[in-house]
Amino acid sequence: MTSQQPHQQAEIAPDDADGVHLFRFSGSWKGNDISHVAGRLDELAGQAPEKSRIDLSDVTAIDTLGAWTIRRFMGQLGGAEKVELVSKKRQYVELIEALPTELKQPEKKQEKRTLFERIFTPVGRVILSAWEDTVAVMFILGSAVRGAHLKVGKRGGLSPAAIINQIDRMGVQAVPIIVLMSFLIGAIIAQQGAFQLRYFGAELFVVDLVGILQLREIGVLLTAIMIAGRSGSAITAEIGSMKMREEIDALKVMGMSPIGILVFPRLVALTISLPLLTIIANFSALAGAALVTRTYSGITFVTFLARLHEAVDFSSILAGMIKAPFMALIIGVMAAVEGLKVGGSAESLGKQVTQSVVKSIFVVILVDGLFAIFYAAINF
Repeated sequence: MTSQQPHQQAEIAPDDADGVHLFRFSGSWKGNDISHVAGRLDELAGQAPEKSRIDLSDVTAIDTLGAWTIRRFMGQLGGAEKVELVSKKRQYVELIEALPTELKQPEKKQEKRTLFERIFTPVGRVILSAWEDTVAVMFILGSAVRGAHLKVGKRGGLSPAAIINQIDRMGVQAVPIIVLMSFLIGAIIAQQGAFQLRYFGAELFVVDLVGILQLREIGVLLTAIMIAGRSGSAITAEIGSMKMREEIDALKVMGMSPIGILVFPRLVALTISLPLLTIIANFSALAGAALVTRTYSGITFVTFLARLHEAVDFSSILAGMIKAPFMALIIGVMAAVEGLKVGGSAESLGKQVTQSVVKSIFVVILVDGLFAIFYAAINF
């Protein structure tokens, strides 16, 4: 193969001595200098005999791309067994021989799984993840109870300022949204209840419905769900961002307990705030119900309060309030566990915040159901 650019193209000439075809390469085999010879090499590879020799004596320069092109050409000719490389510069030959003949992608073997494996493998992963979360929750609870101090192995005073600050953020600042949500929920329950009970001439019993349902179940449950979405996600994001910036590791290096410093004040603040928010939510829901029944059913406020006093006893109030501290601990611990799982990426932070909210709400509803079963069993 001849060209007007002898220093940039490959030449071929027969070797009459032993019948072996000789491919004489010359010029620069670097980068763009070889872009025009790729098609010609493919054509020569289809015409070449079984045995060939490549002479690189006239090659002036070569880089990895050029070496890879020659190595690929050798593979088309039959591989290193059928092709002999000749060069005055040994480093050219060593570079070419160090490259693979073909760039093959590793084949992924598709393992044939049985129906049993396809069904129970996801189940096993979920159970394993639940067990790991349970162990992490126990660790957080144990460390929080034991580590209310500021330094590992040393006793330190619990900072009231940290707890008050968290109460302000998780409790006081959440009052407006809790009041609005509970007011609307109470009004909706009262309106729907009155509409259905009207068919039986028992609209007055809507007070019983709203009072018992709100005080025993809806008040604490919806408040906990709202706090899980509002404060639980914030806890996960705060601890997760500190984990990303390696501030958690820095606290450990300084001999301080991250659980005692970061988690414990938040758990205490949640345990105090959630019962108080539940009380506010109950009052707000009853106010919304009283307003709707006054407007929709003509039940006066005096009649509403009188009927509420007859329908609701102390046990109904206590049944809801007992749940609040447990739900607060669940939200705080789940948020801390997910925050400590955050890796080094923003994607990981977003994922764990989502997991924190979802798991907290799920466990809160589950615990509420268990309390309902327990109360029914003891006739409380």
